[in-house]
Amino acid sequence: MALAERVETPSPPPANLATRLVDWVRRRSGVKLSLVLGPGAFWLLVFFLIPLGVVLAYSFASRGAYGQVIWRLTLENYTRFFDWLYIRVFLVSVWIALLTTVICLVIGYPFAFVMARVPRRWRNALLVLVMVPFWTNFLVRTYAIMLLLRNEGLINSALRWLGIIEQPVTMLFTTFAVVLGLVYGYLPFMILPLYASIEKFDFTLVEAAQDLGANTWQVFTRVMLPLTMPGVVAGSILVFIPSVGAFVTPDLLGGGKVVMIGNLIQQQFLTVRHWPFGSAVSFVLMAIVLISTMAYFRVGGERRV
Repeated sequence: MALAERVETPSPPPANLATRLVDWVRRRSGVKLSLVLGPGAFWLLVFFLIPLGVVLAYSFASRGAYGQVIWRLTLENYTRFFDWLYIRVFLVSVWIALLTTVICLVIGYPFAFVMARVPRRWRNALLVLVMVPFWTNFLVRTYAIMLLLRNEGLINSALRWLGIIEQPVTMLFTTFAVVLGLVYGYLPFMILPLYASIEKFDFTLVEAAQDLGANTWQVFTRVMLPLTMPGVVAGSILVFIPSVGAFVTPDLLGGGKVVMIGNLIQQQFLTVRHWPFGSAVSFVLMAIVLISTMAYFRVGGERRV
């Protein structure tokens, strides 16, 4: 018995450096938060905030006779933007972006509604169908639209074969072509937020509204649309912001006849080599889009209240 009492339980082996480091991190919440947020914050700092600051600095500089940047503080680049030539380009860009957003909403809402209501096996198939455009390059899809819209393209050939037209209809290098290309490119960005919002909608509220005498239009405008407004707002922002600054689609489908603000910025940087003015236009566009987005969120929040 005395011998048994003398036997001691073996002590655990000493923890290695990695184990002690993990235990030390677990005991300090601030360190854990830094490890989680640190990489993302570092990425934003290096690849977003610092380049943004460089562009901001360029916007207050001047252009030399041969395209070089002269570091002289001036507001000339910002005042130049308010010339009617550039204001017109900006208004055209906003109009095309708004039209694209409205068309995407009109097409995307019914499609998202059907996706949310069909059986799950069909729902997954429709979701894959929405995601298919992301599997190909945006530039390739734009060239595909060009092949459809040209005078010898599929659409004109089909219309002539059906006897609807005798001569090809000019569709390429028009505003119609630009809007069609933007809708085709950004429609999934509208459908996915709408689908996420409609899928969580309680459809028993529709039955309750119908029992109270509401017709189909009243059910949609007074019950379903207000409760799915977060999806509408998210989808509209995801479509409007890239549309207003697009330059590839209007460059290819507009053929130089439809100039948007993105094309203006591209020309200032790559063709005219007026980096200060291009930087100023970029910042004005970003500020206007940011203010518009904040106002849109504010109005949407007040309406929901």
